[in-house]
Amino acid sequence: MKVGIIQQSCTADVEQNKAKLARNIAKVAADGAELVVLQELHNSLYFCQVENVDNCNLAEPIPGPSTGFYGRLAKEHGIVLVTSLFERRAAGLYHNTAVVFEKDGSIAGIYRKNHIPDDPAYYEKFYFTPGDLGFHPIQTSVGKLGVQVCWDQWYPEGARLMALQGAEILIYPTAIGYESSDSPEEQERQREAWRTVQRGHAVANGLPVVAVNRVGHEPDPSGQTNGITFWGSSFVVGAQGEYLYRASQDREKSVVVDVDMQRCESVRRWWPFLRDRRIDEFGPLTRRFID
Repeated sequence: MKVGIIQQSCTADVEQNKAKLARNIAKVAADGAELVVLQELHNSLYFCQVENVDNCNLAEPIPGPSTGFYGRLAKEHGIVLVTSLFERRAAGLYHNTAVVFEKDGSIAGIYRKNHIPDDPAYYEKFYFTPGDLGFHPIQTSVGKLGVQVCWDQWYPEGARLMALQGAEILIYPTAIGYESSDSPEEQERQREAWRTVQRGHAVANGLPVVAVNRVGHEPDPSGQTNGITFWGSSFVVGAQGEYLYRASQDREKSVVVDVDMQRCESVRRWWPFLRDRRIDEFGPLTRRFID
């Protein structure tokens, strides 16, 4: 399968961001992409650097204006498209939601981000209610997509649950970057940990992984920090965690990556992790902590 990934910077102008995405989607589609994956909250700046109720004005219903826009793009280019939107479910009730579009422009399914961080400059708990749809792959014409969002990518349980339900590829729209006060060594440790944990999901489940991150610097509107420099580094790995593509840390990139979807069968025969799981001993995993 040919997978298009779009790593780009964003501005405060939502329509400008959407127009830029439309151009990049057209580019990878022209290069043969069948599946296109966008980064987290791609319509706007990453507004979670501050707690400001006015930012809730960026939220939209699903379906709504943005789903109409991206649905038309999916249909125009004949692609399956993975987007990441700020969902307004009701007044005061919002989600960080991935929306997957089928080639005919219809909504194939949605996934609401389950793990919500609350760290300096990543105040997502102020905005997002944890997802209530569980971890279920979305069936599309290119296969079953195990879509999660950003902070979810650090947790092996979600990846495993997707795999156990037949996901054929794991996908993570992402917004993560450096804090300027961290040393270069610490910044590199964090970026490498981010890549390593997701490569681990590929290995443990015998599935390809696609992670698409933002790039560029976005200032902190409050001025309390130096803002976030998103570290890019979007990547695609195969079923043994081998890199199929790695993007730049600091440049925009729209590219198509060939992923051998048939290889997963062979890898799972060599490494039958699902066969050997001791499910009779895993009950305690549902507890927060075991004293």
